[in-house]
Amino acid sequence: MRKLRLPRTALVTAGTVLLASAAAAVAMPAGAAAAGCSVNYAVASQWQGGFGANVTITNLGDPVSGWTLTWSYGAGQTVTQAWSATVTQSGANVTAKNVDYNGSIPTNGTASFGFNGAWTSSNPAPTSFALNGVTCTGGTAPTTSPTSSPTPTPTPTSSPSTPPPNGPADITVNTATKYQTVDGFGAAVSIWGGAWSTAETQTLVGLGPNQLGLSIVRTGLSPVSSEWGTQVSALKTAKSYGSNVKIMASPWTAPAAWKTNNSRTNGGKLKTDYYDDYANHLNSYVQYMRNQGVTIDVTSVQNEPDWHPDYDSMDWSGTELQTFVREQGAKVQNTKLMVAEAVNLNYSYTDPTLNDAAARNNIGYVGGHLYGTEASGRLKPYTLAQQYNKPVWMTEWNLHEADGSGSNIWGNPGNAAVWNETLDDIMRTVHKSMESNWSAYVWWYGKRYYSFIGDGEAAYGTTAGAPLKRGYAFSQYAKYVRPGYQRIGLTKSSKASPLEVTAYQGDGKVTLVILNRSTSAVNNAVIQAPQNVSKAEYVATSQNASAASQSAGVNGNQVSVNVGARSISTVVLTL
Repeated sequence: MRKLRLPRTALVTAGTVLLASAAAAVAMPAGAAAAGCSVNYAVASQWQGGFGANVTITNLGDPVSGWTLTWSYGAGQTVTQAWSATVTQSGANVTAKNVDYNGSIPTNGTASFGFNGAWTSSNPAPTSFALNGVTCTGGTAPTTSPTSSPTPTPTPTSSPSTPPPNGPADITVNTATKYQTVDGFGAAVSIWGGAWSTAETQTLVGLGPNQLGLSIVRTGLSPVSSEWGTQVSALKTAKSYGSNVKIMASPWTAPAAWKTNNSRTNGGKLKTDYYDDYANHLNSYVQYMRNQGVTIDVTSVQNEPDWHPDYDSMDWSGTELQTFVREQGAKVQNTKLMVAEAVNLNYSYTDPTLNDAAARNNIGYVGGHLYGTEASGRLKPYTLAQQYNKPVWMTEWNLHEADGSGSNIWGNPGNAAVWNETLDDIMRTVHKSMESNWSAYVWWYGKRYYSFIGDGEAAYGTTAGAPLKRGYAFSQYAKYVRPGYQRIGLTKSSKASPLEVTAYQGDGKVTLVILNRSTSAVNNAVIQAPQNVSKAEYVATSQNASAASQSAGVNGNQVSVNVGARSISTVVLTL
C-alpha cells in the first residue's frame, strides 16, 4: 500500500423488504417549540431478527436549534445503530436527538433520521410519540412482523405493479458474446497489524443477510517467518465459511540481509545471488500455510516493485522480474505466481515476462494496482495478457478523500459525501475493470472506517465489525457475481443509456449489475433474457438503502425493474 493519499454506511439486509409506514398527527399546546408537526415512522426493511427504520418529522413550526423525539416499544425491540440522529434506549423507552451536522430546524422544516433494530417474536410500530416533551397523538399502522425468515413480499412505492408487456427491451442480454471469467472481488486483511476476528471474517465473506460475499482475501507475506501465523485463523475461516474463496499472498520485501540496502524499508533491490533463497522463501510460506490448512491460491512476486516508501518495500525492474520468474518461478509449488502488482499497472513491469515463453509459463496471473492507472490510460483491456490467456487482477486501491481532515461521517450511512465517492469513484472503477476484461477487483483493507466493515476508530464514528455503506455497495458485485461466472454481452436502448451495466452467466443464472450515477430514476426498465425467467431477484443500494430487496415483474423472458437514481443494483435471473 502507498500511504500517499491520492486525489481523486442504513445497514439493511439483502433479504426481504417489508414496507410498513405509520403516521402520528401531533397536537401541540400553544407556545410549544414545535407545533402542528407530524411524525412518519416507516420500517424500510425487515428480516429474521432485524429491521431498518426511517423516521421523518415534518412541519416543526417555530425554528428550533434542536429536537428530541421519544417513543416506547411494546414488543421488546431494541435499537442497534442509528444515523443522522443520536438514538439511545432505556428499557422500552427510546430517545432520538438531532446531531450537530443536521443544524437548526427552520419554520415548517423537516428532520429525518434512521436506525437499525432487533426484534424477536413481533415488531409492531410505536403507538405514540413525544416531540420536545409534548405528547403526539394519532394512530399508527401495525408493522408486518414474521416470526421466521419472511417470504419476499416487497412493495416499494415505485415498483412495477404488473408484469412487463412483451415488447421492446431496454437491456438485452446476449449470452453468445463471452468475455472474461471472473475470479472474484475482495479485500486485504491487515498487513502490519491484527487479524480479522472469526465474526468479522464471516461478515466479509459470508453469503447470508448482512454479509458481503467477498471471494478473494489478500494477505501479506512477511519477510519474518515468525509472523506468518498471525493471519492463519482468519484465512482458515474465510476458506471454510465462504464460497470458493481464493487467498492471495503479497510480499512487500525480502529479508533485509538479502537486499542491496540491507533494510526492509526504502526499496533496495534483491541481490541476484539471493534469487534462489527468495524463491525458497516464497515456497516455504506457501507450504507453511498449506500445513495449517490454508491453500494460497495466488502468490505475488512483489507488491509495488515501482514504489520505494519508508515502510516495507523492494525495487525491481521488469527485466529483473522476468529473470527471477524464468529461472526461479518453478520452485514455488502449490500456488500460481503473479507478476507484479505495479502501482498503476505499468506494462513495463509485466510485458517482459509475458513476452518470454519460459517465464510466462511459470506465472498464472498478471496483477496491478489502480493508483493512477486510469489517468495513465491503462484502465482498459490488457491485450498482451489476453493474448497469452493470463487473467488480469486489480489487487489494490484505497481512496477516502470524503473524510477531509477527519470526521465521523463514515459511521453515518446516509452521508452524501461518502455515498458520492463510493458510487462515482469506487463502484465506477469496478464497472470499468469488468468492462476492461479484468478478472478480479481487490480493495485495500476490508476492515477500516472507510472500507467494508468498521474498525471502531472513534474519530470516524464506525462500529467495529459492522458493515458499512461502501461494503454494501461492493457486495452488489461480490455477493452475486461469483467466481467462475463469465461476463457476457448486452445491448441497451436509449432509455437505458444513463445506466452502466455488465452481465454475467453462471450457476444457471444471468446476473446484471447496474450503476445509475445519474440524478434521475429509470423506471420500468425492461430486461430481456435469452430464455424464460423462472425467478428474478432484485437488490439495490443507494444513499438511503443498503442491499435492500426490490420488486421485479416477470413475464416470460422479460423482467421489469425500477432503477433508482444514484444507485447500484443487482438483478439475478434464474433461467
